[in-house]
Amino acid sequence: MNRVARHGLAAGLALLLAACASNDGRGLIPGQSSEQDVQTIMGKPTETQALANGDKLYWYPQLPWGHVSYAARVSADGRLVSWEQRLTEENTSKIVRGQTTSKEVHDLLGPPWQPQRYDRMERDIWTYPMRVAGHYLPKWYVVQFSYDGIAREIYLFDDPQYVPMDRGRCC
Repeated sequence: MNRVARHGLAAGLALLLAACASNDGRGLIPGQSSEQDVQTIMGKPTETQALANGDKLYWYPQLPWGHVSYAARVSADGRLVSWEQRLTEENTSKIVRGQTTSKEVHDLLGPPWQPQRYDRMERDIWTYPMRVAGHYLPKWYVVQFSYDGIAREIYLFDDPQYVPMDRGRCC
């Protein structure tokens, strides 16, 4: 095999392996995988959160198009304790208007996509694109916080940016 063919084969193999790489944590096993394993498979976390007991929470949101936000909890000794997809109906049902704080929402769902401040409304608005079982269209879960950090309004509606594959084409 000549040199050009070898380089082409190597490049093709690298591309194939990259296409097969997991972005959902496939291969991570709580209790067995290490902190290094998490970062090798998932890359650098978007955000790292220190927990009171010395554990760390690594956030891997895949927003807006992935509709998921993964949390890897790593113990102080560097072992993976848990791996969870946090944008779920179960977790969003725990958020209570007038009670839940922005810190609690962040701890539960992770970093929001497009956090925005609206001074005239005196609101911070966090958006979480997500999927809901049994619904064809992706959704946006939106939480509005007053400036004291309390969830005041909560909405779940169809993703206004979603264009189905069979629509939006001209001619």
